[in-house]
Amino acid sequence: MAKSPNTYSRRAFTKLTAMGIAGTPLVSFQNGIAPEVSSKSNALEVHLFSKHLQFLNYDEMSAAAASMGFNGLDLTVRPKGHVLPENAIEDLPKAVAAMTAQGLSPKMMTTNIWDAQQTEHQTVLQTASRLGFTHYRTNWLKYPERKSISESQALFAAQAKALEALNASVGLIGGYQNHAGKYVGSAVWDLVPILEATKGQFMGCHYDIRHATVEANGSWELGLKRIAPYINAIVLKDVKWGLVNGIWKPVNVPMGEGMVNFKRYFSLLKAYNINVPISLHAEHDLGGAEKGHSTIKIAKKEVLRRIKKDLDFVRNLWDSIE
Repeated sequence: MAKSPNTYSRRAFTKLTAMGIAGTPLVSFQNGIAPEVSSKSNALEVHLFSKHLQFLNYDEMSAAAASMGFNGLDLTVRPKGHVLPENAIEDLPKAVAAMTAQGLSPKMMTTNIWDAQQTEHQTVLQTASRLGFTHYRTNWLKYPERKSISESQALFAAQAKALEALNASVGLIGGYQNHAGKYVGSAVWDLVPILEATKGQFMGCHYDIRHATVEANGSWELGLKRIAPYINAIVLKDVKWGLVNGIWKPVNVPMGEGMVNFKRYFSLLKAYNINVPISLHAEHDLGGAEKGHSTIKIAKKEVLRRIKKDLDFVRNLWDSIE
């Protein structure tokens, strides 16, 4: 008998239940639009993107994240990340041990995974699953110059379907991040046909409001409504337009200092009852830590202060919205 779209393997369901998200919209991807019934979500679960602490070792980064009040780390398991994919079997358990020693949850990771046939990608997912991870971000995609958008979407849809099958076998949920620029999914709408090819159980979207705001400006709410049933994790950061060497470009800024309408955004997340793991990105000036540098130009204490300020903004605003 075929499984219903909301049926999980026992292993995967146990993981999701532990997170308290088994019944949220992330398991109803094929509904077409998000629920319209308002519901007050639970307290935010915020994980710090570990890219910003890559000047620290596993023990130091875990202690720093815990001291700032994060629930966990969105661990970089990719080239130039905290854990190199080829060393996942040996190094991922070390990173997790450091995290759990500080009371941090090993649930989120950012990867370069997309091809379900690659042995290295399979190994990373299998290792992460054994260690308790539940969500990961996939690699980005770009449209080939010599193929139409429709042809490319059909190809990516088949790949997403294959990746979801791999995810299901290990009990992990993958998410594709919408990223501004000439990336697949930058417009948000073009990501939907790709995700519709999946069963909507172990593959979806890591929604990034910063990139959605840059690309859609005033119409980001429509994009959010369309992609909402597919959202299984959220990326938070802020941005504004600025002149850089005479050219108008998006400039990353601390949370609440840019053009992202977080008050409206959070109210919609609550209205749609979207309560999923959150990855906080501090892409503004951190003395090089914002770019994942191994050495930084400002004191560690100042880096942590600036990141915690972002976290405090998120939690305080979220709690203020009914």
